[in-house]
Amino acid sequence: MGSTVDIVPRAETDLPQLFVFASAAFAELPGWSDERVLNVLRGDVVFVARERGQLAGFVALTGEREDAIVIEQMLVAPGHERRGVGHSLLAYAEGYAIAERARSLRIVVEEDNQPARNFYRRSGFVPVESETELFELALPTVP
Repeated sequence: MGSTVDIVPRAETDLPQLFVFASAAFAELPGWSDERVLNVLRGDVVFVARERGQLAGFVALTGEREDAIVIEQMLVAPGHERRGVGHSLLAYAEGYAIAERARSLRIVVEEDNQPARNFYRRSGFVPVESETELFELALPTVP
C-alpha cells in the first residue's frame, strides 16, 4: 500500500476530471455513452479518492431493488494504481452500503477483464450464478 488515501463525496468541481478519467478508461468499450457517464457522475452517489490532494479515483453507487447497492463505475486514475486506492474506494463503498442497510454490494465486471475479476474475488465478491458478469458481496445486517 502507498500513501494515505482520503475518500470524500465528490464536489461539483471534480466532475470534469472524473469524466476525463472515465473516458480514458472506458470510452473504447461497447456501450460507452458520454451522456450516461455524465448522468452517473451527476446523479449517483459518488465518492472520490484523493492522494496527496490529487484526484486518484472514484466510485459511483446507486440503489437497486432487492436491497442491493450497485457499483456503477469504479476506477483508479493513472499513476495511482497499486497504492491502495482501489481497496480504499471499495471499503468505503462497502461501509456506505452497510450504513444504507443493503444486503449486498454488486458490480458488473466484463468477462475479459480478468484483473478486475480477480480484484473483486480477492475482496470477497462471488459471481452470481445466473449471470456471467455480475459479482456480489453479501453484507452483514445492521440491527
